[in-house]
Amino acid sequence: MPPRLSLRPKHSALDTFLSTTSSASIPAFLLPFLHNTTQPSSQRRHASILTSLSDRPGAYNKKIRRGRGPASGKGGKSGRGSDGQKQHGKVPAGFNGGQTPEHIVHGKYGFVNQFANEMSPVNLDKIQSWIDQGRLDASQPITLKELSTAGVVGRIKDGVKLLGNGASEFKTPIHIVVSRASQSAIAAVEALGGTVTTRFYTEQAIRRIKAGTTHPYVSMRWDPVALNNPHLVVEGAENMENRVRAMGKQYRLPDPSSRKDMEYYRDAKHRGYLSHMVKEGEMASLYFKTPLSEAEIKALKRESARGGRAAKRKEGDKLW
Repeated sequence: MPPRLSLRPKHSALDTFLSTTSSASIPAFLLPFLHNTTQPSSQRRHASILTSLSDRPGAYNKKIRRGRGPASGKGGKSGRGSDGQKQHGKVPAGFNGGQTPEHIVHGKYGFVNQFANEMSPVNLDKIQSWIDQGRLDASQPITLKELSTAGVVGRIKDGVKLLGNGASEFKTPIHIVVSRASQSAIAAVEALGGTVTTRFYTEQAIRRIKAGTTHPYVSMRWDPVALNNPHLVVEGAENMENRVRAMGKQYRLPDPSSRKDMEYYRDAKHRGYLSHMVKEGEMASLYFKTPLSEAEIKALKRESARGGRAAKRKEGDKLW
């Protein structure tokens, strides 16, 4: 290393000038330069520092260049070994070197239900924790929009399902509207005086609810009078014209159209919002038919008997 040479002598004419001249008489633009020259010797930097400059450890990761001759340490076979298929190229997943593949020897098993709905689970203990932290308002209806905004659930694809885990810790009555709910969760919420209402959502409707362009639960078939839940009352929702106009929103919330979805939300056991459409003595199934009375059964038998006698009469009138 070269000797550390000072940039200027220890006692120069500049030091004498600075000691005899006040800072008030020196121009302002020269003060930064003169200040650097008046630093103590322990803070001075010498010319020899340029010879010891280097990058910080770990600033660069030297890439290994394979196949650059034997002297590189990775030459010759380039780290791939001396023989075999893996030395020459890629091997497909599950390839056994030409033998019968495993999925043919042992067969495929299991399946993925492409028609199943992907529900985001929400447990009662998590809702109670968010209420205690002040992140959820239990005095207002809790919908998909509140659950998403508060961060109770993350990405919602097909809907939210309320589960009963942590029911022993749940102590606040709430009025919640979700896609589905378990029987244990419904029992725990209603035991405290709360209500659970399940309604139909689509993936596109959930995105619009998050954006605030669709009402979170009022739709064409949402009948607040038949639902009889004062905690979910929305001003103007009892008027069909307002529901047709999407309650002042940009888009209207859809209702179920498939048989499977309609039967789920017609079932009072699931607290579906279409349960008022099921009459007394009927079932939620769309295939259900009201049993006939005895008088109706006798009338059908008489009509079938008349039809049978008429058919026999026609058979006797045939000439061949």
